[in-house]
Amino acid sequence: MAVMQKVSLEALARQQIEQAAAAGRNAADTVVGGHEKVLRQTVIGMLAGSELGEHENPGEATLYVLKGSVRLIAGDQQWDGRTGDLLMIPDSRHSLLALTDAALLLTVAKLP
Repeated sequence: MAVMQKVSLEALARQQIEQAAAAGRNAADTVVGGHEKVLRQTVIGMLAGSELGEHENPGEATLYVLKGSVRLIAGDQQWDGRTGDLLMIPDSRHSLLALTDAALLLTVAKLP
């Protein structure tokens, strides 16, 4: 039997920003799936000026900006996203910079 769950992304966004502020670093909580699943959704809280250093794309991925603004950087290209924007993560090494305090929903479908 399937179990139905409901999650408030607004509440998780606030919580992750608060946890990032308390810890003095980025905070994250996986809300759907996980490393053993194909689909994974994680809410990430970042403080203004913090960064997720350059890393590989783990699969097909998008970044939905729940609150704040960020800059996605891949090589010599960059895209700014703000509340309500959906960024398609390129299939290449990339990094992410928080322009303001921000909360993001990272969705990844791992490649087989």
